Amino acid sequence: MNFPAWEHGPAVTEVHKVIGFLVVGGFAALMLWGFGARLLKRDPGAWFWRLLAAEQVVLGIQVVAGIVLLAIHGFGARPWLHYLYGSVFPITVLVITHLFARDLERDQHVPFAVAGLICFGLTARALMTGLGIG
Repeated sequence: MNFPAWEHGPAVTEVHKVIGFLVVGGFAALMLWGFGARLLKRDPGAWFWRLLAAEQVVLGIQVVAGIVLLAIHGFGARPWLHYLYGSVFPITVLVITHLFARDLERDQHVPFAVAGLICFGLTARALMTGLGIG
């Protein structure tokens, strides 16, 4: 089922949709980059950490856009898990990953690659439910 607002085409809904694709793609890139660096036994470099920071900012913007949609249109996404897949669960995974990775002496990027995998699945599911295709 689609968001009822998407049928009317408000700008914030389109922004939420576009950012949703960016979030999913960002987590995929984070996952592939992190696992690739681990497989090649190389440091992922400074751009990996910049990508992680940017992904977290974009996720925050996406959550704010979702809250705006909630304020305007009420709870329109079905199933209700859309709200959890797209915000609560990925944020929780990232917080736990930060707590875990800060205690590692090396390979701190590996937990973020795993988090990227988990968040990729969660946000892809949120996108599917929001688009009404899953």
